[in-house]
Amino acid sequence: MSETTKPSFYITTPIYYPSDKLHIGHAYTTVAGDAMARYKRLRGYDVWYLTGTDEHGQKIERKAQEKGKTPQQFVDDIVVTIKELWKKLDISNDDFIRTTEDRHKAVVEQIFDQLLQQGDIYKGNYEGLYCTPCESFFLERQLVNGNCPDCGRPVELVKEESYFFRMSKYADRLLQFYEENPEFIQPESRKNEMINNFIKPGLEDLAVSRTTFDWGVKVKGDPKHVVYVWIDALSNYITALGYGSDNQSRYDKFWPADVHLVGKEIVRFHTIYWPIMLMALDLPLPKKVFAHGWLLMKDGKMSKSKGNVVDPVTLIDRYGLDALRYYLLREVPFGADGTFTPENFVERINFDLANDLGNLLNRTIAMIDKYFGGNVPAYDGIVTAFDETLSTLAIGTADQVEAAMERMEFSVALTAIWQLVSRTNKYIDETQPWTLAKNEEKRGELASVMHHLAESLRIISILLQPFLTNAPLKIRAQLGLTEGALTDWNSTKQFGQFPGGTKVAKGDPIFPRLDVAEETSFIAISMGGGTASAEAAAEPAAAETVAAPAAPVETEAPATKEEIAIDEFAKVELRVAQVLAAEPIPKADKLLKLQLDLGFEKRQVVSGIAKFYTPEQLVGRKVICVTNLKPVKLRGEMSQGMILAASHGDQLTLATVPDDMPNGAIVK
Repeated sequence: MSETTKPSFYITTPIYYPSDKLHIGHAYTTVAGDAMARYKRLRGYDVWYLTGTDEHGQKIERKAQEKGKTPQQFVDDIVVTIKELWKKLDISNDDFIRTTEDRHKAVVEQIFDQLLQQGDIYKGNYEGLYCTPCESFFLERQLVNGNCPDCGRPVELVKEESYFFRMSKYADRLLQFYEENPEFIQPESRKNEMINNFIKPGLEDLAVSRTTFDWGVKVKGDPKHVVYVWIDALSNYITALGYGSDNQSRYDKFWPADVHLVGKEIVRFHTIYWPIMLMALDLPLPKKVFAHGWLLMKDGKMSKSKGNVVDPVTLIDRYGLDALRYYLLREVPFGADGTFTPENFVERINFDLANDLGNLLNRTIAMIDKYFGGNVPAYDGIVTAFDETLSTLAIGTADQVEAAMERMEFSVALTAIWQLVSRTNKYIDETQPWTLAKNEEKRGELASVMHHLAESLRIISILLQPFLTNAPLKIRAQLGLTEGALTDWNSTKQFGQFPGGTKVAKGDPIFPRLDVAEETSFIAISMGGGTASAEAAAEPAAAETVAAPAAPVETEAPATKEEIAIDEFAKVELRVAQVLAAEPIPKADKLLKLQLDLGFEKRQVVSGIAKFYTPEQLVGRKVICVTNLKPVKLRGEMSQGMILAASHGDQLTLATVPDDMPNGAIVK
């Protein structure tokens, strides 16, 4: 596909307000945008990924005065740290727009003047309730307990001469656009909020200039007025493409935007004000605005005053970039709010990255080295009874990832990849290469197993490329693969392409396992949480984990317990879980400690089944887990759920589900 025939894809983040250092919440948005941009490039698109900074306004002016700097000096210093963070996060943005750049300011001035000349902007007097941190005016009915509905801070009464945009003129046209483009606002709930809270009650004309501060783009012919933030900031999406300049080729190629990524607190501006501005300018509207939720802490939003701000640089320096990128994209369904906890962060690294992926690579390389002198055997089709199941899943995973990515469901896409990782690990246990190696007549089967493992890892490494930027290269380096046709996205659709005779190379673990107590304590301290005891740091949060032992019930004869109502039974949450690992608990003959994969998270469960199952018999099994029981400790081990089993006399059998039932599925 030549450059001229490539389809285009334009994705943007919000432009961030450089009043202070950015935190993990800002990284969340930008990493998500980066994953989408990388995915589209892998699919053959000509991508333009834009991020940047919104540098004007009263808050910046006040912050600069407090620091004894000019506003420009103040934002210049902050922008340096933002660009360094994006580099550290390996963000593949194609442009970084600053609203203090001449290429932006000149066009904002033109846009304002055009809207004024055509009558969409008029001068009047404004008296309203203003939130300085959010740079937003609100009506009395929009306040929450008298405070800003977005940030919760106090508002102040402001009265001044102002220019106004005739928003009401376009309200009906905007509603019609919503109806004709049902995918425009995602998730769907955000659209209902905009219609019911802002448009139907009556869309107010919008104040679009200020006279109480000086830091911003001046209104042409009336310089005491500064263009208000929302015309100034929102225009960045087209000024960065060259709109209104001498060269509009990039604008002609990439506009309208395929998706604006925004936080839910600025949905109104991107789905009401911005579309109306574009309508007034007679320009195409963006195809989609995707409003993700917040990455919260246990005590709410991150803030310096609470001492709960997570610095992404600290996490990257200690745990590596891929660990942070994986956590951000896997932990929270994109669009919903999520909660960051040190425990969950460390568990994701240990269970998903170290145990599942890292261990799969280590075992595969070690066995190829041991049994075949380090050379990957050639593909010989379906040989063992387990080959076809693995290869079918492997070549079907790309379709699942593609479907999820088109919906911007990053967590779902990663879950699909991890199902392949888990299935490949299970394949090792099913085929038992160590047993095959003892029988020379099984040499062909052993060769097939080694090829299937290497080929599955090749496909996994390609599918991971939008999300992780280092691990895929490290995996392929250990597999002996160089970049080329076999690392192309389309090569994931056919199994058995791994070149026979390729020499593997042992390497260091790509994700070393972490000490849970030590690392959760470190993260808590780095957030300003003081010193945490090792035991407290290692224990999962009660709000996010549940526990109880699985104990078989033995009865001499059928017995009926007290009847319960259906609503009482409905309180029990049952989900499909897959056993990742199992081990005995010292000095507890009846207990096994199980590591379970619920699809969206990992759980540890202590179960009283040691007399009936060995750890080897359990790994890979799909079981049913009660997931909303309170946590308990058994023999010093935290148990975060209960697995179901049936017992009769001295017999016990686990309740299981078919292998194709996805982890985390609700059992009804």
